[in-house]
Amino acid sequence: MELLKPSTLFLVILSLTMNSMGSTHGPNKGGYWPSWSIDFSPSSIDTTLFTHVYYAFLSPNNITFKFEINDHTAFLLKNFTTSLYKKTPPVKTMFSIGGGSFSSKTFSRMALGHDSRKSFILSTIEVARKFEFDGVDLDWEFPQTPIDMANFGHLLHEWRVAVKKEAKLTSKPQLLLSAATYYKPEVTLDDIYRMYPVESINKNLDWINAMCYDYHGSWDLSATGTLAALYDPNSNVTTSYGLQSWIKAKIHREKLVMGLPLYGRTWQLKDPTLYGIGAPAIAVGPGNEGAMPYVEVQEFNAQNNAKVVFDEPTVSYYSVAGTSWIGYDDVRSVKLKIEYARSLEIGGYFFWAIDGDQEWKISRQASETWLD
Repeated sequence: MELLKPSTLFLVILSLTMNSMGSTHGPNKGGYWPSWSIDFSPSSIDTTLFTHVYYAFLSPNNITFKFEINDHTAFLLKNFTTSLYKKTPPVKTMFSIGGGSFSSKTFSRMALGHDSRKSFILSTIEVARKFEFDGVDLDWEFPQTPIDMANFGHLLHEWRVAVKKEAKLTSKPQLLLSAATYYKPEVTLDDIYRMYPVESINKNLDWINAMCYDYHGSWDLSATGTLAALYDPNSNVTTSYGLQSWIKAKIHREKLVMGLPLYGRTWQLKDPTLYGIGAPAIAVGPGNEGAMPYVEVQEFNAQNNAKVVFDEPTVSYYSVAGTSWIGYDDVRSVKLKIEYARSLEIGGYFFWAIDGDQEWKISRQASETWLD
């Protein structure tokens, strides 16, 4: 047997030590890729900046709760996984189900009974294996009642049982399971209080993607607001409050992943001389129905010689050009948010959506900050 050199021996011992400490498990650096992104192919994704990339979205049939994949979608799915596995380094691929525009009531009906849950679960496994995905992400926005939340918990349990069984039968790695959730565990939308089943999440999901954004937007045109404030002196609608609430609800920290937006929310000011956060507004601003990808925010700011403000109390940015007002995150606010997330010792972060970045500027800052 050949003796190891002292330097090699040191590296082996270091590696074994790190494995025993569990510190070789890096952060979860996720990004959603919108399948409608015409000019941004999966092959153009810089996989050095991500560990998990999500195909968004697939939707089940609203009666059978199974997936009906047409030829065009089949091509997109196969191209997504094939393109990303060819990259160096490769990333874990997930397909995300639902999304903000998908009917929450369909999920509610699916989760209501054992048979409908089973139909859905088996179809997710079939699609994942057919198109060679590493896992599945459920984006149910949002369970609407306490009954929905209880059924959400049942669904997660049955899903985990099914993927364990399938992995054992096929000798393949278990599919990863994640879910996109509200920014905090208690949901009070529509004046109905409900709470995510944290115990079931801990037992059955690999992680959750807490959507720490859309705190303000086109649904309230009376005043400008922060899209994704880390703090807010006037409110608990913040990323810090949301993450702390999940931790207080006893989620396993390594399963909590913080959401970051790669877009801005826009308003039209009532008076261009009153332009701070909370300034009176009368309509949506530039962009698509009051939303604008980060790359377009930067272009808009440059073309319109906008005044750009970093708001320290909220750790967020906004820009003003005439009556146009845009709230968004930029390099500095993302760096501070990542540092905050690391201080909480949570599992990582994700972006919605990666086609909104400008030459990977924000994604690179996030990745480098987590490594610093």
